[in-house]
Amino acid sequence: MIDQQTIEKLKKMRLYGMAECLQNQNAKDGLSFEERLGLLVDYEWTCRQNRRLQRLLKEAKFKLNACMEDIDYHHPRNLDKKLITNLRKGQWLLEHKNVLFTGPTGTGKTYLICALGNMACRLGFSARYYRLSDLMSDLKITRADGTYPKFTNKLAKTHLLIIDDFGLEKLPPVESKDLLELIDDRIYSACTVVAGQLPVEHWHSVIGEPAIADAIVDRLIHGSYKNYLKGDSMRKKYVE
Repeated sequence: MIDQQTIEKLKKMRLYGMAECLQNQNAKDGLSFEERLGLLVDYEWTCRQNRRLQRLLKEAKFKLNACMEDIDYHHPRNLDKKLITNLRKGQWLLEHKNVLFTGPTGTGKTYLICALGNMACRLGFSARYYRLSDLMSDLKITRADGTYPKFTNKLAKTHLLIIDDFGLEKLPPVESKDLLELIDDRIYSACTVVAGQLPVEHWHSVIGEPAIADAIVDRLIHGSYKNYLKGDSMRKKYVE
């Protein structure tokens, strides 16, 4: 019979997985001590990994519950399947590469970037999804309340920053500078995924200050993976 005091001690040490596994073990199952210990450790490890994944997904605040396995390759939208297959390997996360998706509304850019974020979390990387307007708003608020350094430091340490709806509105000089500082803090140490309607060559036109625009665009596109989507909106497919 399992000693209840042992169960309680495991819980107090926050070894909840081991406690649960031990409670479910049958002393008459014929397992050796080493086999039983191995089961306890494996179960604790799995529980901790699952809790970490749930925490990462919650903190990421993805707009869509998307995954790489469900990406639609049949809709004609110039989606580079070879690129997606390469990104699924996750090496770009280790190499701190950026990924840029551009194209008309409805071509599935948000789904793709959320799927990449979901994959990153499952590989153990932290991620955070933002619409560009919301990101700029949070930067403005934290600058006003004195938490700007803490906020930007947290973003700089986030493995994968996802910026959606890039280029919907022209960025004023102050916001352009904030974005440059954020991107500059992440270069060579983290990954940034960007999605927007405008082709990359037109990004300069939506950033208020030409010199800052050059710096932002250069940092984002240097060594990045790019895919320009095109075609009819995928939303029509699900309405018809």
